[in-house]
Amino acid sequence: MSGDNRAPVTVIGLGMMGAALAGAYLKAGHPTTVWNRSAAKAAPLVEQGARRATDVAEAVAASGIVVVCVFDYTVARSLLDPVRDSLAGKVIVNLTSGLPDEARETAAWAGDAGARYLDGYVMTVPPAVGLPQTLLFYGGDKEIFDAHEETLKVLGGNSVHLGTDPGIAALYDLALLGILWSTLTSALHGFALVGSENVPAAALMPFAEAWITHVVLPTVRGAAQQVDAGHYATDISTVELNAMGLPKMIKASEAQGVRADLMVPIKDFLEKRVADGHGADALASLIEVIRDGDR
Repeated sequence: MSGDNRAPVTVIGLGMMGAALAGAYLKAGHPTTVWNRSAAKAAPLVEQGARRATDVAEAVAASGIVVVCVFDYTVARSLLDPVRDSLAGKVIVNLTSGLPDEARETAAWAGDAGARYLDGYVMTVPPAVGLPQTLLFYGGDKEIFDAHEETLKVLGGNSVHLGTDPGIAALYDLALLGILWSTLTSALHGFALVGSENVPAAALMPFAEAWITHVVLPTVRGAAQQVDAGHYATDISTVELNAMGLPKMIKASEAQGVRADLMVPIKDFLEKRVADGHGADALASLIEVIRDGDR
């Protein structure tokens, strides 16, 4: 397919991620218009063949598909509000991070302006944009996703439409980020523990990789099944057993001069579950404490 047959795309916002998105479209042969408040950020993309718009109005007018990747939803709407009358018939693909309700509000705003709207999340770092395995989540208008799937998948071959709720992609994004942050910080806690005895983090890594692969992932997979079923019977490891173990982790960390803050909430969740009479349940039952936002 020649570049002339590929859909023109506009990218608004040229931070590290926005520049990577525009670069992927240029590499794939899409006529690409770019705009950023700081015009200098467009220069490397212009050298690659992008057209630099002088303002948002020109950027929106240039393409039927407008990809937005800015700081937050407030910024996105503040940029598009002045050109609201020119959005009718446009496809807005908002790859700006935020909250599910912000996505829903922005989708409603775009719909009132006559635009078709998809809310998406790029689940990778900028250098991985455009790779076949790169994951992007989308929520919103399914017809639009299907009609422009080939263009959307330029940004990542593993682009998934999760549902018509515009807020669903943000929810998945937050869920996976929570797993990333908690896993990474727990690993850092482990590195700090061994490091307190001058053991390099690299020495722990072979065991950490095997632990995650053969113990942690199967445990998480089993927990997902128990959570969905709502049944927490176990003959492997109980809440009560772990409630006795966590204080030892905290005490050992403090003795090694390592902050134990990461472990304290887990201890509290375990103790709450035991106090509620569920000490014999599996660890997956901690979800009943986690999702009880009133306690």
